[in-house]
Formats: sequence, C-alpha cells, structure tokens
Amino acid sequence: MSDLNLNTFKARRAEAIKRMEKNSVLVISSAKLVSRNNDTTFPFRQDSNFYYLTGFQEPDSVMLLHSNGRSALFCREKNPDLEKWDGFMWGPEAAKDFYGFDEAFDINKINDILPELIRGNETLYALVGKNIDFDSKITNWINSANSMERHQGNIDLKNFSNILGSMRLIKDDEEISLIKKSCEIAAISHSNVMQNVSVGMSEYDLECMYLNEFKINGSREASYTPIVAGGSRACILHYIENNQTVKDGELVLVDAGCEYGMYASDITRTYPINGKFSAEQKAVYDIVLAAHNAACEAAIIGDPCTNPQKTSEKVLSQGLLDIGFLKGSLDEILEKEDFKEFYYHKIGHWMGLDVHDDCPYSLDGNEVKFDKGMVMTIEPGIYVNDTADVDDKWKGIGIRIENDILITEDGFENLTSKVPVETDDIENLMKS
Repeated sequence: MSDLNLNTFKARRAEAIKRMEKNSVLVISSAKLVSRNNDTTFPFRQDSNFYYLTGFQEPDSVMLLHSNGRSALFCREKNPDLEKWDGFMWGPEAAKDFYGFDEAFDINKINDILPELIRGNETLYALVGKNIDFDSKITNWINSANSMERHQGNIDLKNFSNILGSMRLIKDDEEISLIKKSCEIAAISHSNVMQNVSVGMSEYDLECMYLNEFKINGSREASYTPIVAGGSRACILHYIENNQTVKDGELVLVDAGCEYGMYASDITRTYPINGKFSAEQKAVYDIVLAAHNAACEAAIIGDPCTNPQKTSEKVLSQGLLDIGFLKGSLDEILEKEDFKEFYYHKIGHWMGLDVHDDCPYSLDGNEVKFDKGMVMTIEPGIYVNDTADVDDKWKGIGIRIENDILITEDGFENLTSKVPVETDDIENLMKS
C-alpha cells in the first residue's frame, strides 16, 4: 500500500502520456528481490521510477503506458501457497482494479503478450541504461514486435529518463509533506544523538545510535548507508567502515538520513566528540557555514541550479585565502580551481524518492532553473588531508554541513533546521 493517494499515481500516468509522442508506448520495470547470500535476500525496496507512476509495491512487475491513454500492469499471479511464506500478493485482476490500470497480466506471460501490445507503434520509451538486464528484454520485445509487422516501420527505442526526471523534479504537496516528515525525523535523531555522545565511543556506536533514533522517531529505514567518520577519516567522502574509535579532541562527521513513506532526507553535521571545538576546528567550520548559508541564498526561482555551487566555491575560496591555505588573488584561485584541493565535490543534489533523486541538472544543453517545489541538498565542505601544504595543526580536519532545502516563492525553506548548525548551539546542545 502506498502513503500517497492512489489518484496521484493515475494523474502521474496521465501526465506521462501527455509527454509521449503519438503512436508510442512506455515500458518500465519494478525492482527485483536481490540475493544477499545463499537463500536470503536484502529487504525489498521498490524502484523509485516504477513506484512514482504506479504506487505498486511488489517485485517482478512491469508497467506499460500507451499514448492513446491505455495502461497495463504485468505482475505475479496470486499464489496462496507462496503467500504463507512471503505474505500478501495482489494478483493481476485485483491489482488492476485497485491501482486503476486498464489491463493486467501474469508476468510469466510477458514475452508472449507484450510484443503484441507494442506492435505497430512507432516509438517505445524506456529508462535506457538504468537496468542492463531489462534493456536486453526491451530489445527482444521490440525485435519480436517488429517481426510481426513486416510491412510497417520498425519501432524506435527512445530514452524517457529526462522526461520522467523532469516530472519528478517538481514535488507536489503530498510529496513535500512526506519529505518534511522524513527531514523532521532525521533532524530530531541527529540532535538526540549529539546530546548523548561521549569520548571513547566508536563510529559504530554512533551509527547504531542514529539508526535506532530513526526507528524510534518513525522511520524504519535509513535512506543510505550512514557515514560516521572521526578525525582525518572525515576527509574520505564515502567513508562507511564506521569501525574506529573517535578520540578526545577529534571531530566526527556524520552524514545520515532516513526514509519516510519512500521519501528521503539527508543531513550532515560535524561536531567535536568532547563537545568543544578547538580554535582551528571552529575557524574552518565557520568558513563552511558561511558557504552553506550563501549557497542556500543563491537558490532562487528562475536562476540556474548551478548558482549555489559557484557561490560556495567563491565563499570557500575567500575563507581558505583568509586563513592562508591558498595563495594569490580570489579571481586566480577561482579560475585555476585551486580550491579543489580542499573542496572536491559538488554543493548538493536533488532529493525526493531517492536521496540522489533521478532528475536532470541540464536539458538540451541548458542548465535547469530553480522552480517552486524543487528539493535540493546544500552541503559544502572543507577537507584538510595530511598531504596538504599547511601547518600540522590544521591537518586531519574534515568538515561538511548539509541541510535539505525546499525552493519556495519567497526563496527557500530549510527542512532540516531542527538540528543545530552554529558552533555555539552545537556546544550548548552537547552540554545539555
């Protein structure tokens, strides 16, 4: 069952059909159960694109939309014996009626039925490149259909990814409500953990605390594997080993978010494990915070979505120049991109059903412009590796600050503001 109104999915399918060419079909696959080892699987999580258009939460399913307005769902047949082991299954007829499809079929018959449904069309849309195995099936179905229509033109395969991604880019009120709840849970969880950390804890201890807080506050799943990086390990962007002790005097960078109703949150906070920033840590932190705040202000309706990135690069470069990490003029630093020694990632990403939402940043060679209802993370950072040409007192400091913002008519709304971000507020929270 979905957390959204089922009419929402029917409306999305209708919108997708409007964006299709005449005499075309769109075919999208669900996620599959993924083997973990031997006879166990990872918890099932539906493919976000498939869910966005169907609301259907079973594996081994395929959706077909036709430009004439018709829709079809392929799914597993109802199997009472299997349900005793794995739980409820809709079956094609019940799924068709409940989820509002015109037709439904047994997924085991798709190789016979789907070529018949697509024959005679000029275009087949798919999410090309998202799933290599499904791409191969698409090719086989097209070939089968083409062989049935010897006296008509072949079906052309076209990528629907940017079209669907553009639809997903603007969140409706229901989606925004779920994202806000996800962000609230994550923010409360971050605050609660920060109040209860202590010197001598391991990164794994902290990871457990975050995952537990997510569940306590209403989210069953993290939206990605948490990053809990103490000391110099914070300079490794995708550090997930989370198995070292955080020593007295070290910062710990925690990048952790959760899912609620399939929608993600994504928060990063960096704080001293002993509750007190050193002078060097605070100096770097304040530069990152200034860049974060300026980047948020640069997210303005009608402006390119890359503006926050450019703004963060300018503010961070000036800060790095001020504390002596970089030399020369600001213009030279920006032109040569000298800041990349300390700031080597992008400012953020779209967020929604995926923590890195499957939405474009440019279309037809033009940058996507901000619009009301978009959700983006803002996450600048400074990372001082041991190889940096700076005084030893700075080495090993890695700081990232990340919030999730909603683009509004008046600017932006920080959806994760319930967790402190100022150094004084963090220290006061950790004392309480």
